[in-house]
Amino acid sequence: MARLPRFELPGVPQHVVQRGNNRLPCFLDGEDRQRYLQCLRQALLRFDCKLHAYVLMSNHVHLLLTPVEAGSVSRLMHTFARNYVGSFNGRHGRTGTLWEGRYKACLVDSGSYFLACSRYIELNPVRAWMVAQPGDYSWSSYGANADGRADSLLTAHAEYLALGADPAIRAEAYRTLFAEALPDALVSEIRGYLQQQKALGTDRFRAWVESRTGRFAAARPVGRPTQPSNCP
Repeated sequence: MARLPRFELPGVPQHVVQRGNNRLPCFLDGEDRQRYLQCLRQALLRFDCKLHAYVLMSNHVHLLLTPVEAGSVSRLMHTFARNYVGSFNGRHGRTGTLWEGRYKACLVDSGSYFLACSRYIELNPVRAWMVAQPGDYSWSSYGANADGRADSLLTAHAEYLALGADPAIRAEAYRTLFAEALPDALVSEIRGYLQQQKALGTDRFRAWVESRTGRFAAARPVGRPTQPSNCP
């Protein structure tokens, strides 16, 4: 059966993840990561997408970005991921694929869901026991969003701008969000919607997505379906 296209609507953020083939590393050192970000920067400009958060792990990448036009994220990912593979293979004297099949992406609602998804992305190195605090990891957007460091890759989303009247206040308010851990249920929800490539958010948001796309936008429960009981 043909695969359904991913949900992609103009102006609606997407949480994107791309993994290394067989979960193998897609970055071997800092120069690889710099080259990846350079390829990403060029693609963001070319395809008119706005990046809000990111993290480069050793064998996968998370991005939170908004396309100006439908289809822009798909074109961006196919083009710049291919360009990075050429750079990686040439530098390390290898051939063949680097990525594990198609990237995964889900739509992300505004409000608390957007900020939760941003935190989820920037907390990846902490959950992986690579660092104690998100600010200890160099290859993410946390330094820009929480500490106000310059990062030309990023464009502030309206939800981030609403945190305060000026950059310092917004950064402080964003840091404050990390004082409490993301609830396990919310982490599972983010993972489930990303895995199934649906629309993460409120019921109202999913209903709006379904009205625009004509497709079911909620993630289905994980696990085998429950067998009907003979008991009343």
